[in-house]
Parts: sequence; C-alpha cells; structure tokens
Amino acid sequence: MKFIIDNWMLLSVALASGGMLLWPVLKGATGGALTTAAAVQLINREKAVVIDVSEADEYARAHVGGARNVPFGQLEDKLAATVKNKALPVILVCATGARANRAVAVAKKLGYEQAQALGGGLKAWKDANLPIESA
Repeated sequence: MKFIIDNWMLLSVALASGGMLLWPVLKGATGGALTTAAAVQLINREKAVVIDVSEADEYARAHVGGARNVPFGQLEDKLAATVKNKALPVILVCATGARANRAVAVAKKLGYEQAQALGGGLKAWKDANLPIESA
C-alpha cells in the first residue's frame, strides 16, 4: 500500500498510457468506419447493399457504382422498401462520411444490424480509384 501511495503519479501515467494503447482496439470493436477495401470485400463476398444517403443532386453528380440513393432525411421511410433483407450488410455512403455515420444509427434502429458507414465517404472511394457512376 505504501508503494501505491508513494508512486501514485507513476501509476497514473501507466494507467493512462495503457488506456491510450487500448483505445484503438476498443473503438474498432464498437464498429468504427469501414475502409474502402473492407467495403469492396463485403460487396463481393456478402452481397452488401450500398446506400448513398446524399441528396438527389449530389447523387446525380457522382456515386459509388451500383449504389442506391435514399437521402438521409428519407431514410426512415424508404430504407425498408429499398433493402428488404435486413440480414444483408448495408454500406452507407455520403460525400465525406458524416451523414453516413449518422445514418448507421437510423439503419440499426430499423433492424439493419450489419449497417456500416464508409469511412471518408465518396471522397475515400474516389481516392482508392474505385468505380464511380453519375446519372
């Protein structure tokens, strides 16, 4: 006990550094953003459905190849009609990933447990030189 009292600062630093080392592991376990490579694997191996939550005009300019457009504001009303099988993985995409991250919560509330946001959004998809379509 005397050691703990005498070295409380050393123990605090050790606990803080241990926490910082574990943070990425814990964050990944709770479902961080999906990488483009992981998204491609989900699409190819598990028939994931790509939903673009951008507005219609943004979607028309450019979107992930094969993506379906359901604007974020209409997600609760239209997602069930767009993706009938709730067991399929759903990849949510927008321009930068911000709306897609919010859309994950909506999709999970609707019962799509495998919903994930594409980290970095359409910009990351373009940067990875993956196929883009425009209407």
